[in-house]
Amino acid sequence: MKPACVLVGVMGAGKTTVGELLAARLGVGFRDTDIDIEATAGKPIAEIFIDEGEAHFRTLEEAAVRSALASFDGVLALGGGAILSERTRAALAGHPVVFLSVGLSDAVSRVGLGAGRPLLAMNPRATLKHLMDQRRPLYEQVATFTVATDGREPEEIAAEIATLLKP
Repeated sequence: MKPACVLVGVMGAGKTTVGELLAARLGVGFRDTDIDIEATAGKPIAEIFIDEGEAHFRTLEEAAVRSALASFDGVLALGGGAILSERTRAALAGHPVVFLSVGLSDAVSRVGLGAGRPLLAMNPRATLKHLMDQRRPLYEQVATFTVATDGREPEEIAAEIATLLKP
């Protein structure tokens, strides 16, 4: 068993919104590893960062991704930083991975001032730009397909991905 599709991209790319629409279109379930992590930890991601730190969160994230890749056959959305793990990038090989590419202005408008997003606590716009620049090569490395999301409706993006996934 493996996911029908794995969505990656920076926060604000639309992984959850597009993922839910894509799952409905494909007639499969939707799963977000950030939700899995919160369920396992029993608290929101922001609290995990505060209480145990980013390194602990990344360990939980790696385990959540590994578990989901092995046991889930729907549309899977990964947290924006999941691809920072070399083991996670290796585990994505052989899976259909879609990188949802987004520009800074669209990402900022979608995440707002970063409420509930611990990595955006200070200077959200500059931090988001740094994260996007740092992570883009890793998203591109794991991606089977790259889909631009700027200025587009989520339904249109989901339709494009569904077409790309057809054998």
